[in-house]
Amino acid sequence: MIPDFLVTHSGGFHADELLSSVILTRLFPQARLVRSRAPEWITPGADRIIYDVGGAYDATAQIFDHHQRGAPLREDGQPYSSFGLIWKHYGRDYLAASGVPETDIETVHASFDTNFVLPVDLVDNGAVSPSVAGVLGGLTLPVLLETLKPVFDDTDPDATDRAFHAAMAIARSFVEARIAQSASKLRAEAVVKHTIIATGEGRVLELPMGMPFRPAIIKAGADHLLFVVHPREKDWCLTTIRRGDEGFEVRADLPASWAGLTNGDLEAACGVEGATFCHNGRFVAAARTREAALAMAEIAVAEALAAEQSSLAVTG
Repeated sequence: MIPDFLVTHSGGFHADELLSSVILTRLFPQARLVRSRAPEWITPGADRIIYDVGGAYDATAQIFDHHQRGAPLREDGQPYSSFGLIWKHYGRDYLAASGVPETDIETVHASFDTNFVLPVDLVDNGAVSPSVAGVLGGLTLPVLLETLKPVFDDTDPDATDRAFHAAMAIARSFVEARIAQSASKLRAEAVVKHTIIATGEGRVLELPMGMPFRPAIIKAGADHLLFVVHPREKDWCLTTIRRGDEGFEVRADLPASWAGLTNGDLEAACGVEGATFCHNGRFVAAARTREAALAMAEIAVAEALAAEQSSLAVTG
């Protein structure tokens, strides 16, 4: 069924119906978006999808509210908002319309649901307060979107509708960017996996460009890898591999003698012509050429392995 109308409530708006509108207007661009609480609009009909209003959840009747008694819950008991319901029923079609490969749709759908949709659902239902983010609570997406409401003494009768559509454009940019990032991580994972196989037992992974690499390295169980090298726009990057999702501990640091040095000073310290920069934190370095970056990587590997052997000898 292709609807003629997309119906949500009038008045003040929240993140859940804004984000639901992002999904639905992408899938049904010809449909008219109606913001109303009038019975003639919020009663199910063959020509409309109703969400965040109407007091019922019935996918076959195309109504997706969550404010009624017996409101829908996820399998784990957590509450849905209208956004979660719309994503559940229309998210896969949205991803297909956005160009996500069919093989990746389920993975992206689940990831987006867990990391983007669920937090909005929980905040909208009062199950989680933005205040749990501490001083960053005011910068959470649901709060930021609500700051786009018109001020209380704006008496223009069209002010709220104008603000809703302006906020929806901003919400759309976040959804599209998050989906694009999620899909790109899967593309990166395929590239990294292939490169890991080609690298064999080598300690340095050379990638064709900068991309997310740690998830694929962990998934592949490539514990032997210590550093990653890849080209940038005008130079080459040598970077470390973090041990965990949180924190900054890495599998191996770059040499201490390189820390904070640039250009000639770094060339003298490492003995590699073309070395240009090493961060004082020793987690990233740069070089003018591929050859220089790889040479720096091999030196870093040798020093890291020597330090490991020395540590084993002491503890042994």
